[in-house]
Amino acid sequence: MASRVIYSVVAVLGIAVASGAAWWYQSKPQGPKEITASGAVPPSVGASGPAASASAPRAAGVEVAKVERVSLRDDAQSVGSLRSRQSVMMRPEVPGRVREIGFSDGAAVRKGQLLVQLDDTLQRAEIKQAKAQVSIALANFKRNQELVAQNFVAQRVLEESAASLQVAEAQLALSCARLSRMAIIAPFDGTVGIRNINLGDFVKDGADLVNLEDIGSMYVDFRLPERFQNKLRLRQTVEMQLDSMPGRTFKATVEAIDPLLDVNGRSVGVRAILPNTPGEAMAGGGGRPGGAGAGGAQRPAGAASAARPAEARAGAGARPGATPGQPGRPVAEAAGAESGKGRPVAPALDADGCPTQVVVAPAAPSAAPAASAGGPGAGNPRPLRPGMFARVTTVFAIKDQALTVPEEAIVPQGGRQFVIKVVPPADVPSAAGRPLPPDTKFVSLRQEVKLGARQLGRVEITEGVNEGETVVVAGQQRLQRDGSPLRIVELGRPPQAGGPASAASGAASAPVAAASR
Repeated sequence: MASRVIYSVVAVLGIAVASGAAWWYQSKPQGPKEITASGAVPPSVGASGPAASASAPRAAGVEVAKVERVSLRDDAQSVGSLRSRQSVMMRPEVPGRVREIGFSDGAAVRKGQLLVQLDDTLQRAEIKQAKAQVSIALANFKRNQELVAQNFVAQRVLEESAASLQVAEAQLALSCARLSRMAIIAPFDGTVGIRNINLGDFVKDGADLVNLEDIGSMYVDFRLPERFQNKLRLRQTVEMQLDSMPGRTFKATVEAIDPLLDVNGRSVGVRAILPNTPGEAMAGGGGRPGGAGAGGAQRPAGAASAARPAEARAGAGARPGATPGQPGRPVAEAAGAESGKGRPVAPALDADGCPTQVVVAPAAPSAAPAASAGGPGAGNPRPLRPGMFARVTTVFAIKDQALTVPEEAIVPQGGRQFVIKVVPPADVPSAAGRPLPPDTKFVSLRQEVKLGARQLGRVEITEGVNEGETVVVAGQQRLQRDGSPLRIVELGRPPQAGGPASAASGAASAPVAAASR
C-alpha cells in the first residue's frame, strides 16, 4: 500500500516538472525573424527592420486563371426513353377462335390490312336471319302501302309496318357490327411484333394478340427540373446519345411540353420527335456532341438542320394512301387498275348485305423496314427501337461571347457567390499601411458575382468581373480577408513571390493548370 502511494507522488511530481519546463521554454524571449517569399529565414535582418519583418504576414501560394470570353452553350442534361410515334396492342373485342392470321412476325403492315380473323360462322347465320326479317318487313310495308292507297286498311297499319321494317333493318345492322368485330384490322401503317396466338387458339375478349408499332419516326420522352420550365420552348434542339449506339449523336426537336408538373419529383415532362435514322458520328469519336471548342465550350453540330416534327413524320416511314374502311366483314381486295397501288376498290355491300370493310393486301417483303434484318447500327435504315435508353441534352441558347471562369474559382458563402481577384495592393484600401512581405506585387480581393450557364468545367459570370482579370482557382481557404499577399504557383515552376507578374506579362493564353496546394 505504501509503495502505491510513493509511485503516485513521484508521477505527479514528474508531470509538474515537465509542465513547468515546457511553459518556460514557450515564454522564453526570441529574436525577430524575417520570412521571405520563399519561406527561408535569412541570417541577418533585412532593410525593412526587425519590427516590420516580424509582423509581415506570409504570402499564400495560390493558383490563378484569367477571365475569358468563350462560346458557351446553355443546356441541361437528362435521361429519357424512346417511344414509337404510334403504338397499340391489338386485342379482340369479343371472344372467338382464331381462323386466319394475315401477317408474319416482325413484318410491315399497312392501314386496313387484316391481321387476325376469328371464326364468324355464328355471326353470318345471324345476318342471314336478319336479312330474312328485313325481307318480310319490306314486303309487308309495300303491301300495306297499296292497301292504304285503295282505302282497304287504316293509316295506322302502314305506320306499324314501317316501324317493323326499321326494327328489322336495325337488327341487320347490329348483326353486321357483330360480324365486323370478328376481324382485327391494322389501324395504321407500322411493323407488327411477335404474335402470341396460333391458328385454332380460342382467345378471350381483351387478350393480347400482337403489338403494332409505327417506327418511321420516334418520340423521346424525358423530364427536366422545374427550374428549366421557363427556358423550354417548342422546336428547341435536343441532342441524344444512346448507350446501344456509342459514338453517334441524334438530333430531335421539342414537340410538346406537359403543362402538369410531377408532384413527387417537381419535374416537367417533355416530348421530342426525331426521324428513325442511324444518326451522325460524333466529332472526335467521343465526348459530347459537336466537339469541344475554346475554353471547353461548344456549339451543337448541325443545330439548324434538326428535324422538324412534320419532316420527321414524312420520313422513311411515309404511309401509302389506303382508303379508310367501314365496319363490316373483310373481303378480298377487288381487282382493278389501282389494285397494285395500295388503293383497293371494294363494293359498297358484300354478299350478306353488310357494308364492306376495305382490306389492304399485305405489304411486299421489300417494303418491310430493316428491323428484322439485324440489330441497331449504321447498316440498318431504321435502327432506333422503342424502349431504348437515351441521354438527352436540351439546348436552350448559345452565347458566343460569354465571360467565363473555371468552376473552381467560385466560392459560395451565405447564399451568395464570390470570386477572389488578384489585384495590386493599391486597389485594396484595407491593405494600406499593412505590413507586406518584400516584393509583394499582388494581393487578394473578394468580389461578389452573379452566375449564368455552366458547361464543361466553366461558369458564366454575368456580373462582377471583366475580361482579362485574374482570379484565384485554388488556395482560397488561405485567404481569409482582403489584402492578403499572394504568390503564384504554376505547374513545372518553383513558387515565385512576385504574384501573377508572369501571368500578366505573357500569359494571356490558357488559365494556369493545377499545382500543389
